Amino acid sequence: MPRLLGVDIPPDRPTAISLTYLYGVGPKTARELCHKAGIDPHVRARELHEDEVARIAALLDKDYVVEGQLRRQTSQNISRLRDIACYRGLRHRRGLPVRGQRTKTNARTRKGAKKTVAGKKGVKDLR
Repeated sequence: MPRLLGVDIPPDRPTAISLTYLYGVGPKTARELCHKAGIDPHVRARELHEDEVARIAALLDKDYVVEGQLRRQTSQNISRLRDIACYRGLRHRRGLPVRGQRTKTNARTRKGAKKTVAGKKGVKDLR
């Protein structure tokens, strides 16, 4: 099982697909990496030689921001927004959608499970 940047990539998949298991590497970047390293993207990852894996690792270190470095960069960007207390930072702090989505309905992924308010449904108007 090949290891790249501390991540085990699946050996039974084609190399281009296996590389997408790295954080920050999508299908297009994976194909680019295979092309730059001179590796056939359809070859299974288990069939890669150590020198080919080393070439991919060197390309990733040199040309791309992936895995731990990308995660750290993303979290620093979010903490910067929180620190300067801009609108997006406040939305991150409160755990609400950041990019302008509606919150009256939906937004359950960010808001979490419903918090039912007691006594709201059965209140009768006594006039």
